[in-house]
Amino acid sequence: MYYKFSGVTQKLTGSAPAAAYSPQGLRPSVPAESPAMVFATPTKMVSEAGSTVEYLGTNRVPDLQRLFQTADGIPIHLKRGVPDRLLYRTTMALTIGGALYCLVALYFAAQPNKK
Repeated sequence: MYYKFSGVTQKLTGSAPAAAYSPQGLRPSVPAESPAMVFATPTKMVSEAGSTVEYLGTNRVPDLQRLFQTADGIPIHLKRGVPDRLLYRTTMALTIGGALYCLVALYFAAQPNKK
């Protein structure tokens, strides 16, 4: 059995399948004409674009693969030099500082209130 919401009784009522799939007066229809274009430049269809894809920059993946796959004993998160070391040390300092701050806050929270 199919149900639809009745606008009169504000309850679910039994209905035919066609009425149940077209709720509240919405009827499937095809627009008579296509909508106007919003943008000034038309978009390209996939078949029109061709097989070549234009990138904004050069492909750096082979260079980075060569850099990261060298066996020089440096951890992968430090292979790019000074910026990686700076980010790593900043992260470690913030982590240790946050842990110390939590311990101090826990110490103060454990102390009884002095009136």
